[in-house]
Amino acid sequence: MEIWYDWRLSRVVDTEGNVLDQVNWTFSDSVNALVERLSELQSGRLSPEARVLANRFPEAVTNPLGALSDESWPELSNEESLMLSKASISLAKRGVAASASDPDRRLDMLSSSSIELRASWTTQESRSVEWAGLFLPDLDLDSRRADIPSCVAKSKDIKHLATELGVSIPGHLPSELEWSAMNSQARGVVSLSERLLLNEQATKELAFTYVPSLSSLIGPLGAARMVVLAGGRERLARMPSGSLQVLGASGAMAAHRRGAPPPKHSPVLFSMPLVSRSPRWVRGKIARFLAGKCSIAVRVDHFGGQSWDDEKIKKIHREAESIRDRFPRPPKRG
Repeated sequence: MEIWYDWRLSRVVDTEGNVLDQVNWTFSDSVNALVERLSELQSGRLSPEARVLANRFPEAVTNPLGALSDESWPELSNEESLMLSKASISLAKRGVAASASDPDRRLDMLSSSSIELRASWTTQESRSVEWAGLFLPDLDLDSRRADIPSCVAKSKDIKHLATELGVSIPGHLPSELEWSAMNSQARGVVSLSERLLLNEQATKELAFTYVPSLSSLIGPLGAARMVVLAGGRERLARMPSGSLQVLGASGAMAAHRRGAPPPKHSPVLFSMPLVSRSPRWVRGKIARFLAGKCSIAVRVDHFGGQSWDDEKIKKIHREAESIRDRFPRPPKRG
Protein backbone atom coordinates (compact mmCIF):
# COMPACT_ATOMS: atom_id res chain seq x y z
CA MET A 1 0.00 0.00 0.00
CA GLU A 2 1.39 3.37 -1.06
CA ILE A 3 0.46 7.04 -0.90
CA TRP A 4 0.82 8.84 -4.22
CA TYR A 5 0.55 12.60 -4.40
CA ASP A 6 1.25 15.77 -6.33
CA TRP A 7 0.38 19.41 -5.64
CA ARG A 8 -3.34 18.89 -6.39
CA LEU A 9 -4.34 15.64 -4.68
CA SER A 10 -3.21 12.54 -2.83
CA ARG A 11 -4.29 8.91 -3.17
CA VAL A 12 -3.85 5.68 -1.22
CA VAL A 13 -3.29 2.83 -3.68
CA ASP A 14 -3.07 -0.88 -2.89
CA THR A 15 -0.70 -3.37 -4.53
CA GLU A 16 -3.15 -3.96 -7.39
CA GLY A 17 -3.48 -0.25 -8.20
CA ASN A 18 -6.92 0.20 -6.66
CA VAL A 19 -7.58 3.64 -5.17
CA LEU A 20 -8.60 3.14 -1.54
CA ASP A 21 -8.95 6.81 -0.64
CA GLN A 22 -8.33 10.23 -2.16
CA VAL A 23 -8.04 13.77 -0.78
CA ASN A 24 -8.07 16.79 -3.10
CA TRP A 25 -6.66 20.26 -2.50
CA THR A 26 -9.50 22.74 -2.50
CA PHE A 27 -7.27 25.41 -3.97
CA SER A 28 -8.16 29.00 -4.60
CA ASP A 29 -6.93 31.23 -7.42
CA SER A 30 -3.99 32.37 -5.28
CA VAL A 31 -0.69 31.85 -7.08
CA ASN A 32 1.19 32.66 -3.86
CA ALA A 33 -0.51 29.75 -2.08
CA LEU A 34 0.61 27.41 -4.85
CA VAL A 35 4.15 28.80 -4.68
CA GLU A 36 4.33 27.96 -0.97
CA ARG A 37 2.93 24.49 -1.64
CA LEU A 38 5.44 23.82 -4.44
CA SER A 39 8.26 25.10 -2.24
CA GLU A 40 7.37 22.59 0.47
CA LEU A 41 7.18 19.74 -2.03
CA GLN A 42 10.52 20.83 -3.50
CA SER A 43 12.14 20.60 -0.06
CA GLY A 44 10.93 17.00 0.32
CA ARG A 45 7.93 17.56 2.59
CA LEU A 46 4.59 15.83 2.16
CA SER A 47 1.61 17.76 0.89
CA PRO A 48 -1.12 18.45 3.50
CA GLU A 49 -3.37 15.91 1.74
CA ALA A 50 -0.65 13.25 1.87
CA ARG A 51 -0.15 13.90 5.59
CA VAL A 52 -3.89 13.41 6.16
CA LEU A 53 -3.79 10.05 4.40
CA ALA A 54 -0.56 9.06 6.16
CA ASN A 55 -2.32 9.54 9.51
CA ARG A 56 -5.37 7.70 8.23
CA PHE A 57 -3.34 4.79 6.80
CA PRO A 58 -0.19 4.56 8.98
CA GLU A 59 0.93 1.33 7.28
CA ALA A 60 1.05 3.00 3.84
CA VAL A 61 4.41 4.04 2.36
CA THR A 62 4.67 7.45 0.71
CA ASN A 63 5.86 7.48 -2.90
CA PRO A 64 6.14 10.98 -4.45
CA LEU A 65 6.88 9.47 -7.88
CA GLY A 66 3.86 7.18 -7.91
CA ALA A 67 1.65 9.75 -9.63
CA LEU A 68 3.98 9.77 -12.64
CA SER A 69 3.31 6.10 -13.37
CA ASP A 70 -0.47 6.26 -12.81
CA GLU A 71 -2.22 6.48 -16.17
CA SER A 72 -5.50 7.34 -14.45
CA TRP A 73 -4.02 10.37 -12.67
CA PRO A 74 -6.15 13.43 -13.53
CA GLU A 75 -4.82 15.65 -16.31
CA LEU A 76 -4.22 19.34 -15.67
CA SER A 77 -7.04 21.63 -16.70
CA ASN A 78 -6.31 24.82 -18.62
CA GLU A 79 -6.82 26.85 -15.46
CA GLU A 80 -4.48 24.60 -13.47
CA SER A 81 -1.81 24.69 -16.19
CA LEU A 82 -1.86 28.49 -16.28
CA MET A 83 -1.71 28.70 -12.50
CA LEU A 84 1.18 26.20 -12.34
CA SER A 85 3.10 28.16 -14.97
CA LYS A 86 2.78 31.41 -13.02
CA ALA A 87 3.72 29.72 -9.75
CA SER A 88 6.79 28.06 -11.33
CA ILE A 89 8.05 31.43 -12.57
CA SER A 90 7.55 32.98 -9.13
CA LEU A 91 9.32 30.04 -7.47
CA ALA A 92 12.28 30.37 -9.86
CA LYS A 93 12.56 34.10 -9.13
CA ARG A 94 12.51 33.36 -5.41
CA GLY A 95 15.34 30.86 -5.86
CA VAL A 96 17.46 33.37 -7.78
CA ALA A 97 16.84 36.01 -5.12
CA ALA A 98 17.76 33.56 -2.35
CA SER A 99 21.05 32.70 -4.07
CA ALA A 100 22.18 36.32 -3.63
CA SER A 101 22.48 35.62 0.10
CA ASP A 102 24.80 32.64 -0.51
CA PRO A 103 28.41 33.70 0.21
CA ASP A 104 29.72 30.80 -1.89
CA ARG A 105 27.95 32.13 -4.98
CA ARG A 106 29.03 35.69 -4.25
CA LEU A 107 32.67 34.66 -3.81
CA ASP A 108 32.46 32.72 -7.06
CA MET A 109 31.22 35.80 -8.91
CA LEU A 110 33.87 38.08 -7.40
CA SER A 111 36.77 35.66 -7.81
CA SER A 112 35.86 34.66 -11.36
CA SER A 113 35.33 38.28 -12.33
CA SER A 114 38.77 39.19 -10.95
CA ILE A 115 40.40 36.40 -12.96
CA GLU A 116 38.73 37.60 -16.16
CA LEU A 117 39.66 41.23 -15.46
CA ARG A 118 43.28 40.31 -14.72
CA ALA A 119 43.57 38.27 -17.91
CA SER A 120 42.22 41.20 -19.92
CA TRP A 121 44.43 43.69 -18.05
CA THR A 122 47.56 41.62 -18.69
CA THR A 123 46.97 41.59 -22.44
CA GLN A 124 45.96 45.24 -22.70
CA GLU A 125 48.78 46.46 -20.44
CA SER A 126 51.41 44.62 -22.48
CA ARG A 127 50.05 46.14 -25.68
CA SER A 128 50.06 49.64 -24.20
CA VAL A 129 53.66 49.33 -22.97
CA GLU A 130 54.93 47.92 -26.27
CA TRP A 131 53.09 50.62 -28.21
CA ALA A 132 54.77 53.36 -26.17
CA GLY A 133 58.15 51.66 -26.60
CA LEU A 134 57.69 51.63 -30.36
CA PHE A 135 57.75 55.45 -30.50
CA LEU A 136 60.08 56.01 -27.53
CA PRO A 137 63.10 53.73 -28.05
CA ASP A 138 65.02 55.43 -25.21
CA LEU A 139 62.35 54.43 -22.68
CA ASP A 140 63.30 51.69 -20.19
CA LEU A 141 60.24 49.46 -20.45
CA ASP A 142 61.21 47.40 -17.40
CA SER A 143 61.88 50.05 -14.76
CA ARG A 144 59.10 52.41 -15.95
CA ARG A 145 56.54 49.75 -16.85
CA ALA A 146 54.12 50.62 -14.04
CA ASP A 147 54.07 54.31 -15.04
CA ILE A 148 53.68 53.98 -18.80
CA PRO A 149 49.90 53.32 -19.18
CA SER A 150 48.90 56.11 -16.78
CA CYS A 151 51.32 58.57 -18.41
CA VAL A 152 50.03 57.74 -21.89
CA ALA A 153 46.43 58.08 -20.66
CA LYS A 154 46.92 61.60 -19.28
CA SER A 155 49.23 62.94 -22.02
CA LYS A 156 47.81 65.09 -24.81
CA ASP A 157 50.33 63.95 -27.44
CA ILE A 158 53.54 61.94 -27.90
CA LYS A 159 55.75 64.97 -27.16
CA HIS A 160 54.01 65.53 -23.85
CA LEU A 161 54.42 61.82 -23.08
CA ALA A 162 58.17 61.94 -23.80
CA THR A 163 58.52 64.90 -21.44
CA GLU A 164 56.51 63.14 -18.72
CA LEU A 165 58.70 60.03 -18.93
CA GLY A 166 61.95 61.98 -19.19
CA VAL A 167 63.09 60.72 -22.61
CA SER A 168 63.90 62.44 -25.88
CA ILE A 169 61.13 63.44 -28.28
CA PRO A 170 60.95 60.84 -31.06
CA GLY A 171 61.81 61.67 -34.64
CA HIS A 172 58.78 59.84 -36.01
CA LEU A 173 55.46 61.00 -34.58
CA PRO A 174 52.14 59.13 -34.73
CA SER A 175 49.25 60.70 -36.59
CA GLU A 176 46.47 62.33 -34.62
CA LEU A 177 44.19 59.33 -35.10
CA GLU A 178 46.95 56.88 -34.19
CA TRP A 179 47.70 58.81 -31.01
CA SER A 180 43.99 58.81 -30.15
CA ALA A 181 43.94 55.02 -30.48
CA MET A 182 47.10 54.71 -28.38
CA ASN A 183 45.68 57.03 -25.72
CA SER A 184 42.37 55.14 -25.68
CA GLN A 185 44.23 51.86 -25.18
CA ALA A 186 46.08 53.28 -22.18
CA ARG A 187 42.91 54.72 -20.66
CA GLY A 188 41.35 51.28 -20.97
CA VAL A 189 44.26 49.80 -19.03
CA VAL A 190 43.85 52.39 -16.27
CA SER A 191 40.11 51.68 -16.13
CA LEU A 192 40.73 47.93 -15.91
CA SER A 193 43.20 48.53 -13.07
CA GLU A 194 40.59 50.45 -11.11
CA ARG A 195 37.92 47.81 -11.71
CA LEU A 196 40.29 45.02 -10.72
CA LEU A 197 41.26 46.84 -7.52
CA LEU A 198 37.59 47.33 -6.64
CA ASN A 199 36.84 43.64 -7.27
CA GLU A 200 39.73 42.50 -5.11
CA GLN A 201 38.76 44.84 -2.28
CA ALA A 202 35.21 43.43 -2.32
CA THR A 203 36.61 39.88 -2.41
CA LYS A 204 38.86 40.56 0.58
CA GLU A 205 35.98 42.04 2.57
CA LEU A 206 33.69 39.06 1.94
CA ALA A 207 36.45 36.48 2.48
CA PHE A 208 37.46 37.94 5.85
CA THR A 209 33.81 37.73 6.92
CA TYR A 210 33.11 34.24 5.54
CA VAL A 211 36.41 32.41 6.16
CA PRO A 212 38.32 34.62 8.63
CA SER A 213 40.83 32.02 9.85
CA LEU A 214 41.68 30.77 6.37
CA SER A 215 41.94 34.36 5.10
CA SER A 216 44.36 35.28 7.87
CA LEU A 217 46.47 32.20 7.14
CA ILE A 218 46.88 32.39 3.35
CA GLY A 219 45.41 35.79 2.49
CA PRO A 220 41.79 36.64 1.61
CA LEU A 221 42.24 36.33 -2.16
CA GLY A 222 43.81 32.89 -1.80
CA ALA A 223 41.11 31.81 0.65
CA ALA A 224 38.37 32.98 -1.71
CA ARG A 225 39.97 31.10 -4.60
CA MET A 226 40.17 27.91 -2.53
CA VAL A 227 36.48 28.13 -1.62
CA VAL A 228 35.55 28.64 -5.28
CA LEU A 229 37.78 25.81 -6.54
CA ALA A 230 36.32 23.42 -3.96
CA GLY A 231 32.74 24.34 -4.87
CA GLY A 232 31.88 25.98 -1.56
CA ARG A 233 33.05 26.34 2.02
CA GLU A 234 31.35 23.16 3.20
CA ARG A 235 33.00 21.02 0.54
CA LEU A 236 36.36 22.61 1.31
CA ALA A 237 35.87 21.93 5.03
CA ARG A 238 35.20 18.25 4.33
CA MET A 239 38.12 17.89 1.93
CA PRO A 240 41.20 15.96 3.13
CA SER A 241 44.37 18.01 3.37
CA GLY A 242 46.05 15.94 0.65
CA SER A 243 43.39 17.00 -1.85
CA LEU A 244 43.51 20.58 -0.61
CA GLN A 245 47.28 20.65 -1.16
CA VAL A 246 46.86 20.18 -4.94
CA LEU A 247 43.51 21.97 -5.29
CA GLY A 248 43.45 23.79 -8.62
CA ALA A 249 46.50 22.03 -10.07
CA SER A 250 44.39 20.43 -12.80
CA GLY A 251 47.03 20.79 -15.50
CA ALA A 252 49.73 19.19 -13.35
CA MET A 253 47.37 16.38 -12.33
CA ALA A 254 46.54 15.71 -15.98
CA ALA A 255 50.26 15.55 -16.76
CA HIS A 256 50.75 13.22 -13.78
CA ARG A 257 48.20 10.81 -15.24
CA ARG A 258 50.32 10.73 -18.39
CA GLY A 259 53.45 9.81 -16.43
CA ALA A 260 54.79 13.12 -15.08
CA PRO A 261 55.73 13.48 -11.38
CA PRO A 262 52.81 14.34 -9.08
CA PRO A 263 52.29 18.03 -8.23
CA LYS A 264 53.57 19.18 -4.85
CA HIS A 265 51.33 22.19 -4.38
CA SER A 266 48.38 24.06 -5.83
CA PRO A 267 48.64 27.47 -7.53
CA VAL A 268 46.96 28.99 -4.47
CA LEU A 269 49.57 27.68 -2.04
CA PHE A 270 52.41 28.47 -4.44
CA SER A 271 51.29 32.11 -4.50
CA MET A 272 52.25 32.35 -0.82
CA PRO A 273 55.78 33.75 -0.33
CA LEU A 274 56.45 31.01 2.23
CA VAL A 275 56.21 28.50 -0.62
CA SER A 276 57.20 30.38 -3.78
CA ARG A 277 60.30 32.00 -2.23
CA SER A 278 61.54 28.79 -0.65
CA PRO A 279 64.08 26.51 -2.37
CA ARG A 280 62.41 24.13 -4.79
CA TRP A 281 63.44 21.02 -2.81
CA VAL A 282 61.53 22.13 0.29
CA ARG A 283 58.40 23.61 -1.29
CA GLY A 284 56.50 20.32 -1.15
CA LYS A 285 57.16 19.93 2.58
CA ILE A 286 56.02 23.48 3.35
CA ALA A 287 52.96 23.13 1.09
CA ARG A 288 51.99 19.89 2.83
CA PHE A 289 52.32 21.54 6.24
CA LEU A 290 50.29 24.59 5.18
CA ALA A 291 47.63 22.43 3.52
CA GLY A 292 47.07 20.67 6.84
CA LYS A 293 46.73 24.01 8.62
CA CYS A 294 44.37 25.31 5.90
CA SER A 295 42.22 22.23 6.34
CA ILE A 296 41.91 22.92 10.07
CA ALA A 297 41.34 26.66 9.54
CA VAL A 298 38.43 26.23 7.13
CA ARG A 299 36.81 23.69 9.46
CA VAL A 300 37.09 26.20 12.29
CA ASP A 301 35.37 28.77 10.07
CA HIS A 302 32.65 26.44 8.79
CA PHE A 303 31.72 24.67 12.00
CA GLY A 304 31.63 27.80 14.15
CA GLY A 305 34.93 27.58 16.02
CA GLN A 306 36.91 30.45 17.48
CA SER A 307 38.62 32.37 14.68
CA TRP A 308 42.41 32.27 14.78
CA ASP A 309 44.13 35.40 16.06
CA ASP A 310 47.34 37.01 14.80
CA GLU A 311 49.49 35.16 17.33
CA LYS A 312 48.23 31.80 16.09
CA ILE A 313 48.91 32.78 12.47
CA LYS A 314 52.43 34.03 13.29
CA LYS A 315 53.19 30.76 15.08
CA ILE A 316 52.16 28.74 12.01
CA HIS A 317 54.30 30.93 9.76
CA ARG A 318 57.29 30.49 12.08
CA GLU A 319 56.82 26.72 11.96
CA ALA A 320 56.76 26.86 8.15
CA GLU A 321 59.97 28.91 8.17
CA SER A 322 61.60 26.37 10.49
CA ILE A 323 60.88 23.64 7.93
CA ARG A 324 62.72 25.71 5.32
CA ASP A 325 65.63 26.28 7.69
CA ARG A 326 65.97 22.55 8.41
CA PHE A 327 66.64 21.81 4.74
CA PRO A 328 69.14 24.46 3.55
CA ARG A 329 70.58 22.18 0.85
CA PRO A 330 68.97 19.81 -1.64
CA PRO A 331 68.91 16.12 -0.70
CA LYS A 332 71.68 13.97 -2.07
CA ARG A 333 70.69 11.77 -4.94
CA GLY A 334 71.37 8.12 -4.31
